Amino acid sequence: MARRLSDYSEADAKVRPPKRGSRPRTKQRPAHEDAITGRVLAVDRGRFDVLVDGVRVRAMKARELGRKGIVVGDEVALVGDASGDPDTLARIVRREPRRTLLRRTADDTDPVERGIVANVERMLIVTAVTDPEPRPRLIDRCLVAAWDAGIEPALVVTKADLADPSPLLAQYAALDLPAVVVARSGEDPHDGLDAVRELVADRWSVLVGHSGVGKSTLVNALVPGAGRSTGVVNDTTGRGRHTSTSAVALELPGGGWTVDTPGIRSFGLAHVGVEELIGFFPDLAPGTEDCPRTCPHLGVDDCALDDWVSSGRAGAGGEQRLDSLRRLIAARAGE
Repeated sequence: MARRLSDYSEADAKVRPPKRGSRPRTKQRPAHEDAITGRVLAVDRGRFDVLVDGVRVRAMKARELGRKGIVVGDEVALVGDASGDPDTLARIVRREPRRTLLRRTADDTDPVERGIVANVERMLIVTAVTDPEPRPRLIDRCLVAAWDAGIEPALVVTKADLADPSPLLAQYAALDLPAVVVARSGEDPHDGLDAVRELVADRWSVLVGHSGVGKSTLVNALVPGAGRSTGVVNDTTGRGRHTSTSAVALELPGGGWTVDTPGIRSFGLAHVGVEELIGFFPDLAPGTEDCPRTCPHLGVDDCALDDWVSSGRAGAGGEQRLDSLRRLIAARAGE
Protein backbone atom coordinates (compact mmCIF):
# COMPACT_ATOMS: atom_id res chain seq x y z
CA MET A 1 0.00 0.00 0.00
CA ALA A 2 1.39 3.39 -0.95
CA ARG A 3 2.32 5.71 1.91
CA ARG A 4 0.65 9.03 2.14
CA LEU A 5 2.65 12.23 2.41
CA SER A 6 1.50 12.68 5.99
CA ASP A 7 3.10 9.37 6.91
CA TYR A 8 6.64 10.71 6.32
CA SER A 9 8.77 12.33 9.06
CA GLU A 10 12.18 14.00 9.26
CA ALA A 11 13.67 10.69 10.30
CA ASP A 12 12.98 9.37 6.81
CA ALA A 13 15.23 12.01 5.20
CA LYS A 14 18.56 10.77 3.88
CA VAL A 15 21.53 13.03 4.53
CA ARG A 16 24.34 12.76 2.02
CA PRO A 17 27.82 13.54 3.31
CA PRO A 18 29.77 16.21 1.37
CA LYS A 19 31.91 14.84 -1.43
CA ARG A 20 35.10 16.20 0.11
CA GLY A 21 34.51 14.63 3.50
CA SER A 22 32.77 15.77 6.63
CA ARG A 23 35.50 18.04 8.01
CA PRO A 24 34.10 21.58 8.25
CA ARG A 25 35.95 24.34 6.38
CA THR A 26 37.62 27.06 8.40
CA LYS A 27 39.28 30.35 7.57
CA GLN A 28 41.75 29.96 10.42
CA ARG A 29 45.33 29.64 9.20
CA PRO A 30 48.33 28.30 11.07
CA ALA A 31 50.30 30.98 12.89
CA HIS A 32 53.64 29.57 11.70
CA GLU A 33 55.29 30.63 14.95
CA ASP A 34 58.34 28.58 14.00
CA ALA A 35 58.87 30.48 10.73
CA ILE A 36 62.26 32.03 10.09
CA THR A 37 62.81 35.49 8.60
CA GLY A 38 64.70 36.31 5.42
CA ARG A 39 64.96 39.00 2.74
CA VAL A 40 64.05 38.57 -0.91
CA LEU A 41 67.01 39.02 -3.29
CA ALA A 42 65.44 38.04 -6.62
CA VAL A 43 62.11 37.05 -8.15
CA ASP A 44 61.94 34.70 -11.14
CA ARG A 45 58.71 33.20 -12.53
CA GLY A 46 57.06 32.48 -9.20
CA ARG A 47 60.25 31.49 -7.41
CA PHE A 48 62.06 33.65 -4.90
CA ASP A 49 65.69 33.77 -3.75
CA VAL A 50 65.65 34.66 -0.06
CA LEU A 51 68.67 35.45 2.12
CA VAL A 52 68.40 33.68 5.49
CA ASP A 53 71.32 34.09 7.89
CA GLY A 54 73.77 34.34 5.01
CA VAL A 55 72.28 31.37 3.13
CA ARG A 56 70.48 31.79 -0.19
CA VAL A 57 67.21 29.84 -0.01
CA ARG A 58 64.88 29.04 -2.91
CA ALA A 59 61.22 29.51 -2.01
CA MET A 60 57.68 29.69 -3.36
CA LYS A 61 54.70 31.71 -2.13
CA ALA A 62 52.21 29.85 0.08
CA ARG A 63 48.59 29.69 -1.00
CA GLU A 64 47.36 31.62 2.06
CA LEU A 65 49.15 34.74 0.82
CA GLY A 66 46.68 34.93 -2.06
CA ARG A 67 47.49 37.76 -4.44
CA LYS A 68 49.69 39.59 -1.96
CA GLY A 69 52.73 40.58 -4.00
CA ILE A 70 56.32 39.85 -3.04
CA VAL A 71 59.10 42.02 -4.48
CA VAL A 72 62.86 42.30 -4.10
CA GLY A 73 63.73 43.75 -0.71
CA ASP A 74 60.69 42.35 1.07
CA GLU A 75 61.26 40.78 4.48
CA VAL A 76 59.37 37.47 4.63
CA ALA A 77 58.75 34.52 6.93
CA LEU A 78 59.65 31.02 5.68
CA VAL A 79 58.77 27.47 6.66
CA GLY A 80 59.94 24.18 5.22
CA ASP A 81 63.40 23.31 3.96
CA ALA A 82 65.54 26.43 4.37
CA SER A 83 68.88 24.66 4.05
CA GLY A 84 69.60 26.20 0.66
CA ASP A 85 70.64 22.81 -0.71
CA PRO A 86 70.03 22.09 -4.42
CA ASP A 87 66.50 20.97 -5.34
CA THR A 88 65.02 22.17 -2.02
CA LEU A 89 62.10 24.57 -1.75
CA ALA A 90 60.80 26.54 1.23
CA ARG A 91 57.45 28.35 1.49
CA ILE A 92 56.88 32.06 2.10
CA VAL A 93 53.99 32.20 4.57
CA ARG A 94 54.08 35.83 5.61
CA ARG A 95 55.23 39.21 4.31
CA GLU A 96 56.43 41.49 7.07
CA PRO A 97 55.31 45.17 7.15
CA ARG A 98 57.20 47.31 4.66
CA ARG A 99 59.12 50.42 5.67
CA THR A 100 59.22 51.76 2.11
CA LEU A 101 57.83 50.64 -1.24
CA LEU A 102 58.90 52.09 -4.58
CA ARG A 103 56.00 51.67 -7.01
CA ARG A 104 54.80 52.88 -10.36
CA THR A 105 51.88 52.47 -12.73
CA ALA A 106 51.77 51.86 -16.48
CA ASP A 107 50.53 55.41 -17.05
CA ASP A 108 49.14 58.31 -15.03
CA THR A 109 45.55 57.04 -15.03
CA ASP A 110 46.15 53.30 -14.54
CA PRO A 111 44.76 52.19 -11.15
CA VAL A 112 47.02 49.10 -11.03
CA GLU A 113 50.18 49.71 -9.01
CA ARG A 114 53.36 47.74 -9.63
CA GLY A 115 55.82 47.33 -6.81
CA ILE A 116 59.46 47.63 -7.87
CA VAL A 117 61.45 47.20 -4.67
CA ALA A 118 60.70 47.32 -0.94
CA ASN A 119 62.54 48.49 2.16
CA VAL A 120 65.30 50.45 0.39
CA GLU A 121 66.69 53.63 1.88
CA ARG A 122 68.13 55.38 -1.17
CA MET A 123 67.30 55.63 -4.87
CA LEU A 124 70.04 56.40 -7.38
CA ILE A 125 68.47 58.04 -10.42
CA VAL A 126 70.95 57.23 -13.17
CA THR A 127 71.04 59.34 -16.33
CA ALA A 128 73.63 59.85 -19.04
CA VAL A 129 74.84 63.23 -20.28
CA THR A 130 74.51 61.91 -23.81
CA ASP A 131 74.09 58.65 -25.75
CA PRO A 132 71.20 58.51 -24.88
CA GLU A 133 70.17 62.09 -24.22
CA PRO A 134 68.96 62.88 -20.68
CA ARG A 135 65.21 62.91 -20.02
CA PRO A 136 64.60 65.49 -17.27
CA ARG A 137 60.86 64.81 -17.10
CA LEU A 138 61.57 61.15 -16.31
CA ILE A 139 64.02 62.28 -13.64
CA ASP A 140 61.29 64.48 -12.14
CA ARG A 141 58.90 61.54 -12.05
CA CYS A 142 61.49 59.39 -10.29
CA LEU A 143 62.01 62.14 -7.72
CA VAL A 144 58.27 62.31 -7.03
CA ALA A 145 58.08 58.51 -6.66
CA ALA A 146 61.06 58.46 -4.28
CA TRP A 147 59.77 61.23 -2.02
CA ASP A 148 56.27 59.73 -2.05
CA ALA A 149 57.74 56.40 -0.87
CA GLY A 150 59.94 57.99 1.81
CA ILE A 151 63.14 57.07 -0.02
CA GLU A 152 66.13 59.44 -0.24
CA PRO A 153 66.91 60.17 -3.92
CA ALA A 154 70.28 61.01 -5.44
CA LEU A 155 71.25 61.86 -9.01
CA VAL A 156 74.06 59.97 -10.76
CA VAL A 157 75.14 61.45 -14.11
CA THR A 158 77.15 59.02 -16.25
CA LYS A 159 79.31 59.34 -19.39
CA ALA A 160 80.58 62.74 -18.27
CA ASP A 161 83.68 62.20 -20.39
CA LEU A 162 81.50 62.52 -23.53
CA ALA A 163 79.76 65.86 -22.82
CA ASP A 164 79.46 68.65 -20.26
CA PRO A 165 77.05 67.68 -17.43
CA SER A 166 76.76 71.27 -16.10
CA PRO A 167 73.50 72.23 -17.92
CA LEU A 168 71.74 69.13 -16.59
CA LEU A 169 73.04 69.62 -13.06
CA ALA A 170 71.93 73.28 -13.12
CA GLN A 171 68.29 72.18 -13.51
CA TYR A 172 68.43 70.54 -10.08
CA ALA A 173 70.79 72.90 -8.28
CA ALA A 174 67.89 74.47 -6.35
CA LEU A 175 67.00 71.11 -4.80
CA ASP A 176 68.58 69.52 -1.76
CA LEU A 177 69.58 66.61 -3.97
CA PRO A 178 72.93 64.80 -3.79
CA ALA A 179 74.45 64.62 -7.27
CA VAL A 180 77.45 62.62 -8.47
CA VAL A 181 79.16 62.81 -11.85
CA VAL A 182 81.07 59.81 -13.19
CA ALA A 183 82.97 59.13 -16.39
CA ARG A 184 81.79 56.44 -18.77
CA SER A 185 81.56 53.36 -16.56
CA GLY A 186 84.07 50.71 -17.51
CA GLU A 187 86.65 53.28 -18.61
CA ASP A 188 89.72 53.88 -16.48
CA PRO A 189 90.08 55.68 -14.02
CA HIS A 190 86.41 55.44 -12.93
CA ASP A 191 86.21 59.12 -12.05
CA GLY A 192 83.50 59.68 -9.49
CA LEU A 193 82.94 56.00 -8.67
CA ASP A 194 84.16 56.44 -5.09
CA ALA A 195 81.47 59.07 -4.56
CA VAL A 196 78.85 56.58 -5.74
CA ARG A 197 80.22 54.01 -3.30
CA GLU A 198 79.71 56.51 -0.47
CA LEU A 199 76.07 56.97 -1.47
CA VAL A 200 75.29 53.25 -1.27
CA ALA A 201 77.61 52.09 1.51
CA ASP A 202 76.05 50.15 4.41
CA ARG A 203 72.47 50.54 3.19
CA TRP A 204 69.95 49.12 0.75
CA SER A 205 69.71 51.18 -2.43
CA VAL A 206 68.09 50.86 -5.84
CA LEU A 207 69.24 52.09 -9.25
CA VAL A 208 66.61 53.33 -11.71
CA GLY A 209 66.87 54.98 -15.11
CA HIS A 210 65.96 54.47 -18.73
CA SER A 211 67.72 51.92 -20.92
CA GLY A 212 71.25 52.65 -22.09
CA VAL A 213 72.31 55.06 -19.33
CA GLY A 214 74.77 52.54 -17.87
CA LYS A 215 73.02 51.20 -14.76
CA SER A 216 74.19 47.63 -15.18
CA THR A 217 77.67 48.73 -16.14
CA LEU A 218 77.75 50.87 -13.01
CA VAL A 219 76.63 47.89 -10.94
CA ASN A 220 79.41 45.77 -12.45
CA ALA A 221 81.91 48.41 -11.34
CA LEU A 222 80.45 48.56 -7.82
CA VAL A 223 80.13 44.78 -7.45
CA PRO A 224 83.07 42.96 -9.09
CA GLY A 225 81.91 39.70 -10.59
CA ALA A 226 78.25 40.73 -10.74
CA GLY A 227 78.18 39.94 -14.46
CA ARG A 228 75.14 42.09 -15.27
CA SER A 229 74.49 42.20 -19.02
CA THR A 230 75.24 45.48 -20.77
CA GLY A 231 74.13 46.82 -24.14
CA VAL A 232 74.53 49.66 -26.58
CA VAL A 233 72.32 52.54 -27.67
CA ASN A 234 70.47 52.28 -30.99
CA ASP A 235 71.93 54.83 -33.43
CA THR A 236 68.56 55.39 -35.10
CA THR A 237 66.22 55.78 -32.12
CA GLY A 238 68.72 57.05 -29.57
CA ARG A 239 67.33 54.55 -27.07
CA GLY A 240 69.05 51.84 -25.14
CA ARG A 241 68.14 48.18 -25.27
CA HIS A 242 66.81 46.41 -22.18
CA THR A 243 69.61 44.25 -20.80
CA SER A 244 68.42 43.71 -17.22
CA THR A 245 65.18 41.75 -17.39
CA SER A 246 64.35 41.62 -13.69
CA ALA A 247 65.29 43.35 -10.45
CA VAL A 248 68.03 41.67 -8.45
CA ALA A 249 69.81 42.60 -5.21
CA LEU A 250 73.61 42.37 -5.13
CA GLU A 251 75.85 42.58 -2.08
CA LEU A 252 78.40 45.40 -2.07
CA PRO A 253 81.99 44.51 -1.11
CA GLY A 254 82.17 47.30 1.48
CA GLY A 255 78.80 46.51 3.05
CA GLY A 256 75.22 47.12 1.95
CA TRP A 257 73.12 45.93 -0.98
CA THR A 258 72.15 47.54 -4.26
CA VAL A 259 69.24 46.57 -6.51
CA ASP A 260 69.66 46.74 -10.29
CA THR A 261 66.34 47.18 -12.12
CA PRO A 262 65.31 46.86 -15.78
CA GLY A 263 65.47 50.06 -17.81
CA ILE A 264 62.24 52.07 -17.79
CA ARG A 265 60.69 54.11 -20.59
CA SER A 266 57.77 55.44 -18.54
CA PHE A 267 57.06 55.98 -14.87
CA GLY A 268 53.33 56.34 -14.18
CA LEU A 269 52.31 58.17 -11.00
CA ALA A 270 48.60 57.35 -10.77
CA HIS A 271 49.12 56.48 -7.08
CA VAL A 272 50.17 60.06 -6.27
CA GLY A 273 47.32 62.50 -5.75
CA VAL A 274 47.20 65.68 -7.86
CA GLU A 275 47.13 67.80 -4.71
CA GLU A 276 50.32 66.07 -3.50
CA LEU A 277 52.34 66.63 -6.67
CA ILE A 278 53.16 70.28 -5.99
CA GLY A 279 54.63 69.32 -2.61
CA PHE A 280 57.13 67.07 -4.35
CA PHE A 281 58.46 70.07 -6.30
CA PRO A 282 60.04 71.92 -3.35
CA ASP A 283 61.63 74.52 -5.63
CA LEU A 284 58.18 75.50 -6.96
CA ALA A 285 55.82 74.89 -4.04
CA PRO A 286 56.47 78.24 -2.27
CA GLY A 287 55.42 80.04 -5.46
CA THR A 288 51.84 78.76 -5.13
CA GLU A 289 51.16 80.85 -2.02
CA ASP A 290 49.98 83.78 -4.16
CA CYS A 291 47.87 81.61 -6.46
CA PRO A 292 44.05 81.90 -6.44
CA ARG A 293 42.41 79.40 -4.11
CA THR A 294 41.22 77.09 -6.90
CA CYS A 295 44.24 77.55 -9.18
CA PRO A 296 45.00 74.37 -11.15
CA HIS A 297 48.63 75.52 -11.65
CA LEU A 298 48.34 74.96 -15.38
CA GLY A 299 49.25 78.47 -16.51
CA VAL A 300 45.73 79.89 -16.35
CA ASP A 301 43.70 81.93 -13.83
CA ASP A 302 46.67 84.12 -12.86
CA CYS A 303 48.84 81.24 -11.67
CA ALA A 304 51.63 82.75 -9.56
CA LEU A 305 54.13 80.08 -10.56
CA ASP A 306 54.98 81.92 -13.78
CA ASP A 307 56.16 85.00 -11.86
CA TRP A 308 57.95 82.79 -9.36
CA VAL A 309 59.97 81.13 -12.11
CA SER A 310 60.59 84.25 -14.20
CA SER A 311 62.02 86.02 -11.14
CA GLY A 312 64.64 83.29 -10.80
CA ARG A 313 63.47 82.09 -7.38
CA ALA A 314 63.10 78.51 -8.67
CA GLY A 315 66.72 78.38 -9.85
CA ALA A 316 68.24 77.96 -13.29
CA GLY A 317 66.06 74.96 -14.11
CA GLY A 318 62.81 76.60 -13.06
CA GLU A 319 61.24 76.74 -16.51
CA GLN A 320 61.91 73.09 -17.27
CA ARG A 321 60.72 72.02 -13.84
CA LEU A 322 57.51 74.06 -14.12
CA ASP A 323 56.83 72.53 -17.53
CA SER A 324 57.38 69.08 -16.01
CA LEU A 325 55.00 69.81 -13.12
CA ARG A 326 52.26 71.06 -15.42
CA ARG A 327 52.61 68.05 -17.69
CA LEU A 328 52.26 65.80 -14.66
CA ILE A 329 49.17 67.59 -13.38
CA ALA A 330 47.57 67.47 -16.82
CA ALA A 331 48.41 63.79 -17.23
CA ARG A 332 46.96 62.92 -13.82
CA ALA A 333 43.76 64.69 -14.87
CA GLY A 334 43.67 62.55 -18.00
CA GLU A 335 44.34 65.48 -20.35
